[in-house]
Amino acid sequence: MAAIVLRLPQVKAKAGLSRSAIYSLEKTGDFPARIPLGARSVGWLESEVQAWIESRVAARKGAK
Repeated sequence: MAAIVLRLPQVKAKAGLSRSAIYSLEKTGDFPARIPLGARSVGWLESEVQAWIESRVAARKGAK
């Protein structure tokens, strides 16, 4: 199975976060790390972003 790489606009839409929130969470280790795609482009693995979303849902369910 090939890994799918999401660019920032796709990550923002999927995670429901702003650019600054994504970078801030990434800096603290609370969001998947970006991967370099070229000299000036980065992306995130869709599987890692999806796992992050699922962990947020699980944490919410555990808090109830």
